[in-house]
Amino acid sequence: RSVSAFLLNRSSDLYGLSTFLIDILAIFIFAVLARLAHNTPEDPFTFINILDTWWPFAFGVLLGTALIKNEPNPRAVSSGAIVWLGTVVVGLAVWATRNSAVPHWSFILVASVMSASLLLGWRAASNAVARKSLD
Repeated sequence: RSVSAFLLNRSSDLYGLSTFLIDILAIFIFAVLARLAHNTPEDPFTFINILDTWWPFAFGVLLGTALIKNEPNPRAVSSGAIVWLGTVVVGLAVWATRNSAVPHWSFILVASVMSASLLLGWRAASNAVARKSLD
């Protein structure tokens, strides 16, 4: 049995773990894109700044993953929506706490849309490929 077949087996513990790791990677990509968009001499594009942007949202992924731990398919878009909500709420709450301010509405909007695109997009694509392979 191939590694990919093992990772795609919903009854496998690695199925849930690999789902979590893909979500963590998606949010890391989110942080990279955010840092690229906001690269300034005062706040340059560095690995440390990427991690500084990433960790609050990664903590949200962890919370969201805990909320769906009993879901039969963590790769369902509906499960991803729960992870996404946890990601956005925790990430923005940590940002607000660290900055002693409510995030600007445009930041809330962009962070919400980008994280949704990444966390729900890979699930939608994965589900489409899985359905196609059953045909």
